[in-house]
Amino acid sequence: MQKRKQWVLLTLLLLATLAAGAIFWCDRAIDRAARGRLYSRPDQVPYNKTGLLLGTAKYLANGHVNPYYRYRIEAAVQLAKAEKIKHLVISGDNSRHDYNEPELMRADLVAAGVDSAHIFLDYAGFRTFDSIVRLREIFGQRSATIISQPFHNERAIYLATREGIAAVGFNARDVGARSGIRIKAREKLARVKVFVDYLTGTEPRFLGEKIVLP
Repeated sequence: MQKRKQWVLLTLLLLATLAAGAIFWCDRAIDRAARGRLYSRPDQVPYNKTGLLLGTAKYLANGHVNPYYRYRIEAAVQLAKAEKIKHLVISGDNSRHDYNEPELMRADLVAAGVDSAHIFLDYAGFRTFDSIVRLREIFGQRSATIISQPFHNERAIYLATREGIAAVGFNARDVGARSGIRIKAREKLARVKVFVDYLTGTEPRFLGEKIVLP
C-alpha cells in the first residue's frame, strides 16, 4: 500500500511538473513572437489599412462597465483619429440574440466620433483564434493593427503570424493587477490552448461569405 501511495504521488508530481513546463514554454513562445511589435502611443504605430478590434463584454456581472471594454474603445478611437488605420473590423461574440459585442462597440465608437462608413462587423469572433482566421479568410487582410490589452495582443500577434498575417498590436490601457488577476491567470491557459488548437487542427466555428474592404 505504501509503495502504491508513493507511485501515485510521484505520478502526480510528474504531471504537475509537465503542466507547469508546458504553461511556461507556451507563455514564453507567445511573448517572443510579439517582441518589438507592440505599441502604446498612436504616433509610434506604423500605418495599416485595417485595424482589428477584439471584442469583449461591455458589462460585468455587477452591472458596471467592463474596464477592458472601455479601454479598448478608447484605444480604437485614438488610433482612428490619429489616422493610423483606414478601416476597423470589430470582431466579437454574437452567439445569442440578446448579446452582441460588435454592435455595442460600433455604437460607442460612432458616439466617440469614428466614421461608421469605415467600421465593419465580424459577428463570429467567438474566440481570438476565430477572429484572426476570419480576418484573413473573410475580410481578406494580410496585415493589421490589433487593438486590445497587451497580454491579449501578444497572443493575437502569435496567431496572426501563424496565419500569415503581418500584425502589430496597439495596446489598450491594461487593468490593475488586483482587478485583472483572474483574467491574467486564464490567459496563461489560453496560451496553452493556442498550441493545442494547432496540434489538433481546430477550425473556426463559422466562416461564410467574404466581405470586401474598399
